[in-house]
Amino acid sequence: MSCHVCHHLRLLLLLLGVGVSAVEVLRPRGVPLSKRQFYEEGKEFTCLDGSRSIPFDRVNDDYCDCRDGSDEPGTAACPNGSFHCTNAGFKPAFIPSSRINDGICDCCDTTDEYNSGAACQNTCREMGRKERESMQKMAEIAKEGFLLKKQLIQEAKRGIEDKKAKLVEVEAIKKDLEEKVEAMRTVKETAEEPEKVAKERHLKAWEEQKAIIRMEKDKARVAAVFLELDDDADGFISVTELLSHPELNPDSDDSFTEEEAQEILGGVERVDPVGFEAVWNTVKEKYISEASTDTPAPVETPQEETREPVPENDSEQYPEDDLPEDEEEEDEEDEDDDTDDADYKAPPIEATPEKKDDDTEGTMPAYDQETQNLIDAAQKARDDFDEAERALREVDDQIKNIEKEISFDFGPNAEFAHLYNQCYELSTSEYIYRLCPFNRVSQKPKYGGSETNLGTWGKWAGPEDNIYSMMKYEQGTGCWQGPNRSTTVKLTCGKETVVTSTSEPSRCEYLMEFFSPAICKEPPNLDSEVHDHEEL
Repeated sequence: MSCHVCHHLRLLLLLLGVGVSAVEVLRPRGVPLSKRQFYEEGKEFTCLDGSRSIPFDRVNDDYCDCRDGSDEPGTAACPNGSFHCTNAGFKPAFIPSSRINDGICDCCDTTDEYNSGAACQNTCREMGRKERESMQKMAEIAKEGFLLKKQLIQEAKRGIEDKKAKLVEVEAIKKDLEEKVEAMRTVKETAEEPEKVAKERHLKAWEEQKAIIRMEKDKARVAAVFLELDDDADGFISVTELLSHPELNPDSDDSFTEEEAQEILGGVERVDPVGFEAVWNTVKEKYISEASTDTPAPVETPQEETREPVPENDSEQYPEDDLPEDEEEEDEEDEDDDTDDADYKAPPIEATPEKKDDDTEGTMPAYDQETQNLIDAAQKARDDFDEAERALREVDDQIKNIEKEISFDFGPNAEFAHLYNQCYELSTSEYIYRLCPFNRVSQKPKYGGSETNLGTWGKWAGPEDNIYSMMKYEQGTGCWQGPNRSTTVKLTCGKETVVTSTSEPSRCEYLMEFFSPAICKEPPNLDSEVHDHEEL
């Protein structure tokens, strides 16, 4: 319950007293009781601003003598004057002196229209009755809300104690898990050492086996190339025979001379199979097999199976879905033309450099059973270690969350702690607003659409004397060409915890009203607040 509500309740008690024994104190018309001592009949009147003194009979004489208008509290003579409505049975009030006798009833006790002839009715008692009923309801709500608040405080105290006990328990679990993680780390590292040795041994054996395979293949290839180059089958490769392969020209020009061929052969006219092994190491990157230059016989393809080969560079330049429209149209025209050509023949295959056979060595063989057992044991140790580490991280997160809840500012007596991890919704004609205290505020279209963040928890933002009366949520989703959205939540005393309204008083700045018993203050003592009403 805010201080504003406390003031109204005190006023209610005063009004209750007024209805029983109201005694009006005589004073000039329009003067409040609090200023009666300045208006003593038979003495000079001094303007309240101290500017001058005048005879008392010039008070309320319908002529403005004082600059502050204090000599005419009951007439409309002074433009800056004010008239006090006694409003017995309701709340006293002040109105501008210009409204005196203007034919409009401003005071519920009709005292402002004493000389206008306006047919005013005194409605103060009826208004007072309605006001007292309203105040009484507010007092009942405040009383019930405060009782609920005391329960919330007790629950919060128990909750904090439970969390502190839980924290001790979880910290003990963390200590055990830390020891377990270190033990699992040792087991893992111990199991990984023989696994590493066994896997390296297996890999080394495979590399040696691949080297042998490569050597055997290379020897076979050297022998095959030797036979291919030995045109006269005399068991030697001569300069003339080498000149039949212009791709071996070391200068890569159009002229492959005998001198260059002889230089490749090591400066001799011819080499035998043993000598060719050294020659092969210098030419194998350039050598093109004669067998690969043979053009296959043309084969006619049935019309319905004809496919136009797409050059490799075209497919790389434009992915299938990204072809320019012009090129797509041209392709379609070409396809139409090609399908009508029954004599289409595939283009001849160009001679290409000899392909390395690194990929023909096969895959690494499976591990032997002993090595596989070591791998399985190491993997189980890794899995156990990872599981222990995961459990430790979860406990760490749990400790952080508990410590956060214990240290969080949930009010002087933790009365707002029950709002933590809760969310409350308000549905309007267009949107569903969602308030999750100490977390975030969001807005979602009622009939489909994405959620908009109206701000995440920032701070308590009430005035210094009542800081817990407002919450501030900041740094929400940015507005188009504007600031990030933010929301101020105004807390009001209520028996229920509920969002009652939301608005956008400024662009991207939202205001939400939130009722909760946690904000209720102790109501005033009914037996000690009845005093004489000073404004009678």
